[in-house]
Amino acid sequence: MMWRKSSYSGQGQNCVEVAHVPDFRKSSYSGNRAECVEVADLPCGAAVRDSKNPAKGHFPFPADEWSAFLGSARS
Repeated sequence: MMWRKSSYSGQGQNCVEVAHVPDFRKSSYSGNRAECVEVADLPCGAAVRDSKNPAKGHFPFPADEWSAFLGSARS
């Protein structure tokens, strides 16, 4: 995720930073169900969230952990 200083922070050193929320897509492992797991690509790995509760946030995973998870899920 790329962070940047908020335009509302003014000139001070103590500021608020904001980041773009990644674009989530339905996981291919969710099948045809309406309630599913959603995944988003991050520059440093991936993020996972519950489609029923997207406002509750997501879990980010570093690239090496995400690769290990996918390898385990595929076997």
